[in-house]
This record gives sequence, C-alpha cells and structure tokens, in this order.
Amino acid sequence: MSKYLLDKFLYTVDRDPDLVERYRSSPRELVTWWEDERANAVLNCHTGEASTWLRFTDDERQALIGHDHVRLFELGAHPFLTLTLFIAMFERDNTEPLEYQKAFGARLAHFDMPYPDIAT
Repeated sequence: MSKYLLDKFLYTVDRDPDLVERYRSSPRELVTWWEDERANAVLNCHTGEASTWLRFTDDERQALIGHDHVRLFELGAHPFLTLTLFIAMFERDNTEPLEYQKAFGARLAHFDMPYPDIAT
C-alpha cells in the first residue's frame, strides 16, 4: 500500500480541471490511464525523470474507481485531498449550501480516534 501514491493521485487530478471531469465521468479509464502515465512521474521535475515501481494495490484501485472516500480514508489517503477533489466533482449535484460536505463527513462519522494514519 502506498499512501503517497493515493495522495499524489488526489493532488494531481484535483489540480487539472480536465482530469477532474474525466475522473467524474469515467473513473476506471482515468485511474488506469493515470497509473500507467502519471504515477511514476516525478513531480515538479523535468519530464524525463520517473520511477518505475509505483502501482496501486487492487484495493486502492477499486476505492479510487468507486469514488469511495470512506475506503480511501481507511487506507490512509489524506482526507483534505480527498474532500477537495470530491467537492470539485460532486458539489454541483447538490442544491443546499455545504450539502455535499456534510454528507461526506457523515459517511466518516463511524470512525473513532485515533483516526487512520495519514502520514506518508
């Protein structure tokens, strides 16, 4: 399991409006493409720099494909990165102020402290 890779996915997708829309409409295709094309890129470095070994586990991949923020939290993905990306994707589907954010939090309400470790 790589909390770093989960967080990198959430961070990089959230910062590109085209990727946000692709993740919203075709999550399986976007996750597969991102893992193949972007997972091993070294951020903030010239394009020739890359690693070769980073891959999602099957559980991580399924949580990303399923837009399952509860499972992502259980796996150690940073909740702020998850929340900001999911707001970009799903807040527009709601009609009340903070409706999505409240629902997001309510789905995490069953967690007791200490919360899952989010350190990478």
